Amino acid sequence: MRDVREWPAFLVRAVQGRRDPVVVQTLRSAAAATIAYVIALRLSPEAAPLTAPLTALLVVQVTLYSTLTTGVRRVNSVVTGVLVAIAFSLLVGLTWWSLGLLIVASLVVGRLVRVEEFVPEVAISAMLVLGVTTVGDTAWARVVETLIGAVVGLACNLLLAPPVWVDEAGESIEGLARRLRRLMLRMGEEAAGRTPVELATARLYEARELDHDIVEVDAALRQAEDSLKLNPRVKEGLLHRVVLRTGLDTLEICTVVLRVLARTLTDLAKERDPLADDPYSIEEDQDQAPEPLFDPETGRTVEQLLSEIGDAVVSFAVLVTTHVSVSAESAEGRLTAELRQASATRDKLAQLLLEEIQRDTRHWQLHGAVLTEVNRILDELDTEHRSRRLLEELDRASREQRERMPHLTRLQERWRRNRPALSRRSR
Repeated sequence: MRDVREWPAFLVRAVQGRRDPVVVQTLRSAAAATIAYVIALRLSPEAAPLTAPLTALLVVQVTLYSTLTTGVRRVNSVVTGVLVAIAFSLLVGLTWWSLGLLIVASLVVGRLVRVEEFVPEVAISAMLVLGVTTVGDTAWARVVETLIGAVVGLACNLLLAPPVWVDEAGESIEGLARRLRRLMLRMGEEAAGRTPVELATARLYEARELDHDIVEVDAALRQAEDSLKLNPRVKEGLLHRVVLRTGLDTLEICTVVLRVLARTLTDLAKERDPLADDPYSIEEDQDQAPEPLFDPETGRTVEQLLSEIGDAVVSFAVLVTTHVSVSAESAEGRLTAELRQASATRDKLAQLLLEEIQRDTRHWQLHGAVLTEVNRILDELDTEHRSRRLLEELDRASREQRERMPHLTRLQERWRRNRPALSRRSR
């Protein structure tokens, strides 16, 4: 019975493994390289036409969009290198000084023809062709193998749709939101007590390190955006791209504001710590312990508010990365309820800070800054603010697409106008 119960879990893992983008990409790359090699054996005069599988391996990138652009640039770089090598072979042949000139000329020409990351490929192709005795045969073979590899790579992406990396980008966005929440929880716990300057400074450094996480999430999101372009498996790719991009922009703004909040709490800790102005003091006097950042009730309210905002940040990330409409509605309802609760706690904190400032006006600027930064995060997470932002980004992206491809836009509009008539005629 144990083996029988384990079968479904094994099948689920096997199906998930087959759909994993890394597994799919590995199998597609291996298949494309093998097919390119088999075809090149029949068409190329070389005994071992390894340029074809190498080109196919490089052309079959993670997305169809990058495959198309990469394939064109790679073929261009190889053909350019071959032409440069033929010109050098007719003029000077192969010597130590002609090799140096060949490399310089190939790199310069590669920059001029804009092959971008394949500039070294121009020089490599030129050297390989110039270094053989039968320049014409080798040049022809290399061009043929490159074309075979590029065509096979493009065909694999057209026939076997590349994986979509939206789920991976969504996981990265949710991971960033959870790291933000953990930092908010720690900052809230410490704001409710006697926080030494060193501890507040450590939280400030953690907030600054979130910039590296944003860079990683941005790279994952760019990959997902490319995977949505020209992909036959994707419908409403523009909407998916805008939703994810605007979601990351909101989390990035929240990260910046959280870093400013950590800076404010650090400055407040310095004001409360009598030993902060004497960092070289070795004596530790219990009577000189730092004062609490806030009054007890105010500190507890700050802790509660940061905890509620952290929960709202995670719910916002879940809303951004949710594709099913029912799940999106539940996520939006949860986010709205959490923001409503956080707003009520914010109002309570504002009243407590006002009372505290009336008793002691020394640090009113820092107390006001805390409230301002909290308000900024709540405003960024607001659902109405997000809806307006989405509409603005969709309008901007649609306008740019119409300006960039006016003929395709007119064809799409004509198709949408004629589709009702065609459907009535078919009925």
